[in-house]
Amino acid sequence: MFTGIVEELGEVVATGETSLSVRGPLVTADVSYGDSIAVDGVCLTVVAAEGDVFTADVMAETRRRTAIGGLVVGDRVNLERAATPTTRLGGHLVQGHVDGVGEIIARKPADEWEEVVFRLPAALTRYVVEKGSIAVDGVSLTVAAIDGDEFTVGLIPATLEATTLGRKQVGDQVHLETDVIAKHTEKLLQAAGSIDGPHVLRDGSPR
Repeated sequence: MFTGIVEELGEVVATGETSLSVRGPLVTADVSYGDSIAVDGVCLTVVAAEGDVFTADVMAETRRRTAIGGLVVGDRVNLERAATPTTRLGGHLVQGHVDGVGEIIARKPADEWEEVVFRLPAALTRYVVEKGSIAVDGVSLTVAAIDGDEFTVGLIPATLEATTLGRKQVGDQVHLETDVIAKHTEKLLQAAGSIDGPHVLRDGSPR
């Protein structure tokens, strides 16, 4: 479990068919075999560490569902160690289980912040609500607005400086993880017969 508060920007130092090596002095300071580290919001398990570099296995499922397979040496990535029982929950509950890949479609600089608009897969729109939380490349963000399959967030200077979101451009892909509570609630309602599917109430009216 993570909080969506990025600890440092890491650097990809090696890639393989089934592995990824990343340099991150902070997250490797107390790393052990089997620890979980979120890389751009993707929960990966450490299988080796040497100095300030850790290596994680990357399964076929991870490559299929995320953009991790497209990383190359020199790319910067957001890093966060798994939360502990005493961690301050500065963001929201993030599992590191990516729901889909989105795309930056607009950036709108302002005086003290920047608005960024993302397009997300249509199947995920039902889990995203105004003022709700969403993890973008592992960064916990608040949804400022949503319109169809597009949502907008506001990025403060600290987020722009400390994460890859300050460097990504229009057209770049991002990992998206929606609120797990919404997904569990939907399934429980379906099991209880309150709704027949993800979009329609039992009486046939739209949700």
